[in-house]
Amino acid sequence: MNPFSPRSLRTITIALVVVGLIVLALGGYLNPLFRVTLNPLIAVQSWFSARFMAVYDFITVPRDVNSLRQRNSELESENSLLQTQVIQLQQELSQAQAVNALVGFARQHPANQYVAASVIGRDPNPFMRYILIDAGSDNGLRHGMAVVTQEGLVGRIDAVMAGAARVQLITDPGSAVNIMLQSSQTEAVLSGSLTGDLTLDMLPRDANVSVGDIVLTSGLGGTYPQNIFIGQIQAVQNRENELFKTATVQPLVNFADLKAVLVIVNFNPVDLTPLKPTLSP
Repeated sequence: MNPFSPRSLRTITIALVVVGLIVLALGGYLNPLFRVTLNPLIAVQSWFSARFMAVYDFITVPRDVNSLRQRNSELESENSLLQTQVIQLQQELSQAQAVNALVGFARQHPANQYVAASVIGRDPNPFMRYILIDAGSDNGLRHGMAVVTQEGLVGRIDAVMAGAARVQLITDPGSAVNIMLQSSQTEAVLSGSLTGDLTLDMLPRDANVSVGDIVLTSGLGGTYPQNIFIGQIQAVQNRENELFKTATVQPLVNFADLKAVLVIVNFNPVDLTPLKPTLSP
């Protein structure tokens, strides 16, 4: 009797074939066959994958672009807001620094009483040099009061309202300030101009005037307190056949960048307006 039936022989044969294939595969002998067989399948799979991703991108990209545009718009709005906040903080810092400097100046000059005010406007007329401040008669301000900063003389109150005042700068063409040179005690008149330059007039020809001399208010005329710093002599003009010589003055105050000022309120300027005669009945 045959111990192996046809079914057993078939099973053993299949097992041997499988084992042989495994051994050949592990040994790398079937790699060329695998490449020939699998490469077409891999190519087909890659083709389907590429088409699927193309269709997917076609469907989803517009939505992503809209989302990116919306996000970009939000970021631009946030950036604009941050830039605005930075500018506001810089302005507040600059204002605080100016106020601190004015406080320091007031402490160094305790003889005067001051009212601090912020500059809130400028005269639009290019031929007139005035500023507006946010303090007025409600704060004790009166016409003619001197206005200064920590750098020196700014001007005087020209017009007063309840909560604001107009200041005529010393650079205004209509401004005139009696001054004195610190070194030689020479007196003269400081005038403004249409260009904003400061000029010394009525300087005696024999006056000892040099570039760099310090210019102070003299107090003559009663319009300004004495010894307020104005600036320094920048140039001297001594022309022949003229009774007086002139000089230009470089102020220390930066009139184009005024942010805060001090008004001297305990100095009463002298009213030099001519008295009008009254007719007796």
